[in-house]
Amino acid sequence: MSTWIWIAVVVVAVVVAVVVTFVLTRRHDTKKVSFMMDALEDGELNFRFQEKSALNRALNRIRGIFERRSAADESASWSRLFRVITHEIMNTVAPIASLSDALSKEEDLDVKAGLETISASSKDLIRFVESYRSITQVTSPVRKAVMVDELMDRVLRLNKVKIAEQGATLTYQAKTPDLLIFADEGQIMQVFNNLIKNAVQAGATSIRISADLNMDDQTVIRVANNGKAIPLRQIDEIFVPFYTTKPNGTGIGLSLSKQIMVKHNGTLSLEQSDDNVTIFTLVFK
Repeated sequence: MSTWIWIAVVVVAVVVAVVVTFVLTRRHDTKKVSFMMDALEDGELNFRFQEKSALNRALNRIRGIFERRSAADESASWSRLFRVITHEIMNTVAPIASLSDALSKEEDLDVKAGLETISASSKDLIRFVESYRSITQVTSPVRKAVMVDELMDRVLRLNKVKIAEQGATLTYQAKTPDLLIFADEGQIMQVFNNLIKNAVQAGATSIRISADLNMDDQTVIRVANNGKAIPLRQIDEIFVPFYTTKPNGTGIGLSLSKQIMVKHNGTLSLEQSDDNVTIFTLVFK
């Protein structure tokens, strides 16, 4: 067999191999796109493709867009509900408190005692509503470049005394140097303060903050503590506004923190909670 025939056979074999590979790849990619469309239609966003190809990265970006839109829509729905509730309660309770104050000047002791009780209860309810009003009025963040190391240094200094009083330790480790985020520093510090406060209230003696980059070059900050684990039955409720298991808790800390992260186009989630460690994860996108 001549050399040219061998060359032709090799060329044909290569072409066939390329065509077969292309067809199989296209079929595989079509299945992935179909899977993603079905998942998005069902509202299921808990999937992620391995970052092996440009298509996979594009599909993951689309998933991320839907995830952020879903979180933003959920946050907007809660905000609208809170505004209505706040408006109605304030309009109802404020006149009662005012009238009770005026009538409490009556000399009849029984009437006066009863009205004083009504007045005190009304004022407590007003303070209650005022504290929750903050959750519906999270302003749009004024974002700027913030060095994570410098931000964490301020967080540690701000909480140093409170942590020491509880006999606990608070540490920070940067697994990737010189991390930079675009954020409203005041709002993000509020998130970390809430997480640290919750850890202390859970009896933690060690609170560890770490920062790194994920595969998408997004800054990921984890807040871990060795306090009491969050019961399984409560995990789905911890970010719900007003939900609290603490006798004097308001139930707005985690919900407010999550709203702040949503407004930063980021996420706040509970990564793990068991007898060994509880970890909250912040992702800045």
